[in-house]
Amino acid sequence: MNENLLALPVAEQLTPSVSLRRIGELRLVVVDHPEVRGAVTLQGAQVVGWQPAGGEPGLWLSERTEWTEGKAVRGGVPLCWPWFGPAGSPSHGFARTARWELDAYEESAEGVRLTLTLGDSEETRALWPHAFALVARIVLGATCDIELEAHGDYETTAALHTYLRIGDIDAVGLTDLGERYTDNLRHERGTAERELRPVGRVERVYTEPVALSLVHDEGLRRTIEVRHRHQSDVVVWNPGPELSHTMTDLTDDGYRQFVCVETARLARPLVSAPGNPARLAVSLRTRAR
Repeated sequence: MNENLLALPVAEQLTPSVSLRRIGELRLVVVDHPEVRGAVTLQGAQVVGWQPAGGEPGLWLSERTEWTEGKAVRGGVPLCWPWFGPAGSPSHGFARTARWELDAYEESAEGVRLTLTLGDSEETRALWPHAFALVARIVLGATCDIELEAHGDYETTAALHTYLRIGDIDAVGLTDLGERYTDNLRHERGTAERELRPVGRVERVYTEPVALSLVHDEGLRRTIEVRHRHQSDVVVWNPGPELSHTMTDLTDDGYRQFVCVETARLARPLVSAPGNPARLAVSLRTRAR
């Protein structure tokens, strides 16, 4: 958890553990609870901090984040919707830079539950001509649970673009990603090895994913569990050193402190129909090795 977020002035105290604050041009929901510390931006309904009590932060956040309205935040868990990647403009969709509403908040002995919503507007219909209603349900506690629910009548691709904080990229192994993958950099398909060591630039889409992926972090001596729900794909991404040098919101060695394991719907798009919303969800947990 970025300590700078907890040090921000409180604009409004919503519950004993939940407050509204501001960093740069963005509003934040900050959670400072006995069982967890965390933060969620109202722009994009993006979890940018999650740290269970007694543990290391589970999510990575770039030191060069500008906190500018309308600009994507590098790190945490961006919600990529209604398309993934460069399928439309802006890249990864408009939901991650749109202004969401905080509809509900609740704290318990175990942690905090937040509900944020986004609906279509003139701005969104200029980018994508559909009526929609999105609901993001976020639970911060011993686990970090995120569910995106999409109401309307359309098909979309989507991803929960999770940046996991690690000790060092050279000391990480990934298992249980899926049986087969497409390598977008080499333009080839392959059968998964027992363990992926994501050294150098990596961009793989696992098209037969299992429900629980594991990140074995030797540097922080822990395992991160990434439990996927309603997914058709799992994406593994790291920019590596060369691409990192071209990214203005990333330090030259920033790529060493994260790996993205993304819960996605690419091969089989999400289908939202009246009375039958589409869903995509992830649950994160860390455990000491």
